[in-house]
Amino acid sequence: MSVDEPTPSGALPTAEFGSTGHRSTRVIFGAAALGGMSQERADATLVRVQEWGINHIDTAASYGASEDRLRGWLADHRRDVFLATKTGERAGAAARAELERSLERMGVDHVDLVQLHNLVEPDEWDVAVAPGGAFEALFAARDEGLVRHVGVTGHGLRIAGMHLRTIERQDVASVLLPVNFVLLDRPDFRADVERLLEVCTERGIAVQTIKAIAKGRWHDGTDRHFSWYEPLTDPAAVARAVRYVLSDPRLFLNTTSDARLLPLIIDAACGDLDRPAEDELRADVVDHGITPLFDNETLERI
Repeated sequence: MSVDEPTPSGALPTAEFGSTGHRSTRVIFGAAALGGMSQERADATLVRVQEWGINHIDTAASYGASEDRLRGWLADHRRDVFLATKTGERAGAAARAELERSLERMGVDHVDLVQLHNLVEPDEWDVAVAPGGAFEALFAARDEGLVRHVGVTGHGLRIAGMHLRTIERQDVASVLLPVNFVLLDRPDFRADVERLLEVCTERGIAVQTIKAIAKGRWHDGTDRHFSWYEPLTDPAAVARAVRYVLSDPRLFLNTTSDARLLPLIIDAACGDLDRPAEDELRADVVDHGITPLFDNETLERI
């Protein structure tokens, strides 16, 4: 079934995840949500993930206890999901060591995708692509069967341009970047994203998105939150934000680290995915006080 064919009523839409050979649900479970949970709550969340039919899980070495929380569930369900993790290391030996720790923490002998996490700064990029860098080490791990594919992720308004630079040099299977209405309302960012989408479509590279339901940065002076950004919580606004992303069949949506909002995201993704009207999206910006997470200046670094 292609993404252009009807999705069964109540089911999550699926699409080929680039050229990996895996058909993923277009909603990918962002397992950062598990990082601060008890094991009991994580297990309950993963039961829901399975019930919803999500077949693609995305975690990272830096997501707190996320990889540990997945271990027990993966013992019984490893074959049911496309499993992705990330490394923040740029040097080859360190990236290899972090990958091996991730495999051990999750109790698996391989992952389907390992991604270089937030590769946006030019100096870090130079290290990662150089001989002895992270890309070389992860491709070697791919040849050994420890990973099936290598990808790259990133935040900020420069990331689409940096991803274009990366895919010109490296054989990546996927990219990941922030996409929502207020970010794409910037002509410069939109132009970079559209160019990236064109190239990725031509080359069979999967495009994952994050921050679909971001409302803005927290301004309450605390860090006691499930997500580093403040998410939308109004069901109708969440639905429009989800539809805005998934109305483009080239995109996958990674869920927020606030697991309380998962049912709203799933409900929206299982329904009509026509793009919301622009006046509705602009009304949400005003009514809910949505602001960009990044601005190429003071908000660029997380």
